[in-house]
Amino acid sequence: MNKEKITVHQLIWYIVIFSIVGLLIETTYGYITTGVIESRKGLILGPFCPIYGVGAAILIILLKDYKKSKINLFFYGALVGTIFEYICSYVLQIMYLSRFWDYSYTIFQINGRISLTYTIFWGILSVILISYIKPFLDKYIKKIPEKNLDKAIIIFLIIDVILTILSITIYMNRAKCRYENIKREDNFLDSIFTDEIMSKSFPNLRYINDKRRTNLYKDIFRLRN
Repeated sequence: MNKEKITVHQLIWYIVIFSIVGLLIETTYGYITTGVIESRKGLILGPFCPIYGVGAAILIILLKDYKKSKINLFFYGALVGTIFEYICSYVLQIMYLSRFWDYSYTIFQINGRISLTYTIFWGILSVILISYIKPFLDKYIKKIPEKNLDKAIIIFLIIDVILTILSITIYMNRAKCRYENIKREDNFLDSIFTDEIMSKSFPNLRYINDKRRTNLYKDIFRLRN
């Protein structure tokens, strides 16, 4: 069996395209389930939900050779997607001492990081992604100029990631001080990454206190004002 090779050029565009598509999916799902339109993005700049972009790229790399069996695609995709989501949740919590999502309110969930509902979504997504979306996109991705454009995207995403880490760290520190009534001097970065900007960009970001209880960051600032 000839294994398909995925180029760096393809990976870059998979991440970009599916980060945007993932944001649209998350936003739509959030509106359907809560009746509220709110930001579900994962980076401070641009319309990106990188867990979908990186997740889709990983699914493509690992599952592209199973495209002849939709059953295998579903089960392997559900498994890979769920493991990826759990690892992402764990790593992000270690980095920020915070939660970006929490499925504790759902049935059949583990530690609030993954749930059966989203496991099924990952499986369905894998079938659609490998069987239909990837072949369609590849026709157009190959026509996109490489080198300079790819480099520009990589540089932008690196800057976006750095600014996201910086802004969330500042926001997290500000919330911790507010929650625990710790005196803190604001600096010029606080005026850039304001409570309003951060709460709109990451409305579901959760602060974890010493008792392992979580509070939405936006609620901390609203209740303490």
